[in-house]
Order: sequence, then C-alpha cells, then structure tokens
Amino acid sequence: MTIARTICLGFLTLISIGTLLLMMPFATSSGTWNDPLVALFTATSAVCVTGLIVVDTGTYFSFWGQLIIVLLIQIGGLGYMTTTTFLILLIGRKFDLRQKFAIKESFDRPLLQGSTNLIRSIIATTLIFEISGVFLMLPIFSNDYGASQGLWLSIFHSISAWNNAGFSLFEDSLIGYYSSWLINLVVTGLVIFGGIGYQVIIELYLWLVNRLQGKQARFCFSLNFKVVTSTTLILLFLGTVGFWLSEINNPNTLGDFNLQHQFLAAWFQSTITRTAGFNTIDIGQMTIAGLFLTMGLMFIGASPSGTGGGIKTTTLRILFNCTRSVLEGKEEVVLYQREVPNPLLLKAVAVVFGSATSIVLATMIISVVDSQLDLIQILFEVISAFATVGLSTGITANLSAISQLVIIVTMYTGRVGILLLIAAIIGEPRPTNIQYPQENLLVG
Repeated sequence: MTIARTICLGFLTLISIGTLLLMMPFATSSGTWNDPLVALFTATSAVCVTGLIVVDTGTYFSFWGQLIIVLLIQIGGLGYMTTTTFLILLIGRKFDLRQKFAIKESFDRPLLQGSTNLIRSIIATTLIFEISGVFLMLPIFSNDYGASQGLWLSIFHSISAWNNAGFSLFEDSLIGYYSSWLINLVVTGLVIFGGIGYQVIIELYLWLVNRLQGKQARFCFSLNFKVVTSTTLILLFLGTVGFWLSEINNPNTLGDFNLQHQFLAAWFQSTITRTAGFNTIDIGQMTIAGLFLTMGLMFIGASPSGTGGGIKTTTLRILFNCTRSVLEGKEEVVLYQREVPNPLLLKAVAVVFGSATSIVLATMIISVVDSQLDLIQILFEVISAFATVGLSTGITANLSAISQLVIIVTMYTGRVGILLLIAAIIGEPRPTNIQYPQENLLVG
C-alpha cells in the first residue's frame, strides 16, 4: 500500500460512502430511493469538487441530501489526507512518518517539518474565509428567501465557492444575481483565494503581519508565490477581456447588458472558468470563440495545493518559460532569477501530456456512445470534468449511462491527479544504476 494508493483509495472510499448516503430515501425530496447512477455521479462530483450535475440539486435533493453534498464538498476540497490528519489531531493522537509523507505528497511539499501546524493553518484558513463568505452573502439571500433559508443558501454557496465546487441550489446557478456586485465579488473572491493554494495565502498573511509590525527587514516571497500570483493576475485580466470581446455582440449572453454589467459578468466568468462551475450567463448560448476560451482556461485551472483542478498555473508558466528558453537558444529555464530543475520540467511535461491524453480518450469514447452530440459540446464537458470545473453546455443530464460513467472516471482522475493515479496503478518505481548513452533525434 503505497502513499499514492492510500490517497486514491481514500477518495474512492469517500465517494462510495457519499453514494450510499445519497441513495437513501431521506436524501431526496420525493422520499424515495435514489437512482444509484445519479447518487454516484453526484457524490463523485461533490468529492472531486467539480459541480457537474445530472439533476437539480436544489429541488431533487432534500435538506439532508444537500447537507451530505456540502459535507462531501468540504472533505473533498480539503483533501482526504488533510481531513484524516485533522481528525487524528482532534482525538489527540500523533501521526506517524507515513502520514507525514502522505501530507508531503498531497501538498507537494519538499520538507516534512511543520506538518501539524500546516494542517491547523489550513483548517483555520478555510473556516475564516467560509464564515466571512456566509456573513457577506447573508443579507442578500435573507432579503430574498427569509432568514433561515437565506442562512442555508449562504452556507452552501460559501462552502461551494471556497472549495471551487460550483454546486448551486438555484436551478440557473447564479444567473439571477448577474447584476449583484456583492454576490459576484464575494463568490469570485472565495474562488480566487481557494484556488491559489494555502501556501500562497499563508505567505501573504506572514507578509501582512511583517508590514503591520513595521519590521524593516525585506520579506522574501517564495518562487511559488511569485509564479502563482503573477500568472493568476494575468489570466484573470486576459480572461475578462477575452470574454467581453467574444460575447459583447451576443444577445444571449452579454449583448443585452449595460457596459457595467458586461464587465462584471466577464470578470465573473473569467474567475469561475478556471476553477469553479458557477455561471451568471447561459454557457450553452455562448459563441464558439467564448467556448474555446472557456476550455483553454479550464484546462489551465487553479494553482497547486488549492481546491481547483487543471494542469495548474505553475505548470503553464514552466512550459511557457521553457518554450521561451528554446526560442532564445538557452539551455536552462529561469523563473524570477531562479533556475527550474530538470525533474520539474519533466513533471510539467508529463502532467500536460497525461491530461491531454485522458481528455482525448474520454472524448473519443463519449463521441462513439453519444454520436448525436456535437463534438465541441462533448469536448467542453470532458475538459470541465477533468479540470474539476463543473461548467456545462447543458448536455450532462442527456448523456447515456456509459458516458456518465466516463465523466465520473474523468472527474476522479482530475481530482487525484493523473500522475498520482498512474503511480497508484503501477506502484513505486524501482531505482536503477543504469545510465544509457545519449543520442540526438529530430524534434519539431
């Protein structure tokens, strides 16, 4: 039982438990036993913080079913190893070296020191942001739906946004609040901070403390912080402008909005597209250019140790600088005056190749099974599932049982990570002392 297998089986266990609970009569509004495939699809989407649905969450599931879904989202967003370790800490036990290695694998941390404090910091950060989101959205939802229902809506959407899940209790997601600045900014704020990763948030907190205490010593940000924040800001800006330009003349999306609401909706989609599955415009009515822009941003996804999926912003930045180094005739890849080691370059290439291969295979299978669907709709659905985004052009519920199972496997693969899943299947690599001679070949 390797670390990779422990993590992968942990997520499978959560999905299995969630499926059984969502099958129970008390989980549905009708009070009858739930369809096993619907329960499996919903549980997988919740644990994998994706947001794709085959039934309307707000009407199909009872309060208890919605509570199960939001708990699965919370556990899935934190991660199996984080949740397990936190429960061990609650009962006062100390975790062993194996669990420390699992935490290292989950968060891609180079060191094992401070694992206990890391888990506590993650839980505290999660609670602070989620509770803040609840109080900020509460006035809007309470005014529209009453105090008790408004509180539940605020709790559900705050947890869903922070964990980049995209589940909504409204049938049209957040289209009804496309003009609400408070809802738009709170949701996008939770999504951004949930997606940039806990290490970036903690580092930003330490910098603020350093500034407030008036310390003269210069605070040195890590390379991870610089790459994640700069790449995120660039993608947010380019995505906002791209959505505005591609949808400004589309009366079904942004065309009928005033300029203020156009930029607000474009900003919302630019933020949500890379990580979560909310929407304030009808995705199925977007232009082809808008759909391709959405697929590109979904494929990139969030950042390492965050609650989003995709190939991650750091992978994109490494490959971008790698390409630039080749064009400039350099033999090393440099980011902010730091050389990127070769193993990291190989890992970035493997992530992109493995992700693209998984998406192509899933798209081919669904195209054969549901041949009546447009290719762009299928590709959009698969990328959304793999990147654990949750946006859809509206075909999810119309997929056949086989295609839904393919989407389930795709969501699971995207959540645990393609490299981790392969490592769990093939086992630990065997070390070797063999060194082979080099030889050139034609590339490109």
